[in-house]
Amino acid sequence: MYGGKSSGQLFTIGLVTTWYSSNIGVLLLNKYLLSNYGFKYPIFLTMYHITTCSLLSYIDIAWMKMVPMQTIRSRVRFMKISTLILVFCTSIVSGNISLRYLPVSFNQDIGATTPFFIVVLLT
Repeated sequence: MYGGKSSGQLFTIGLVTTWYSSNIGVLLLNKYLLSNYGFKYPIFLTMYHITTCSLLSYIDIAWMKMVPMQTIRSRVRFMKISTLILVFCTSIVSGNISLRYLPVSFNQDIGATTPFFIVVLLT
């Protein structure tokens, strides 16, 4: 039983490490493209990011069966999901645009304050 728990913990640590690494990699690549390389299309980077995430998520759900496929059963739920998508997309676009003008460290500092503002706004 202990071996199963240990391997589960290692899997979770691996997932978190992969998530942090890919997040930092995307951020540094975007910063390089927008500031150093002279790429002038932050909205294209956002579109590419979201399209890639959607495609990989579909592969994980439909082909690899990592989680069960879910359907949206009500218009209210669809509107809530659509609002979340719009806010998330706006957040990524704003972050990519800001990378042209701000250092990566400051961008990460601002991102780290997100939980604080969520708590303040929801209470």
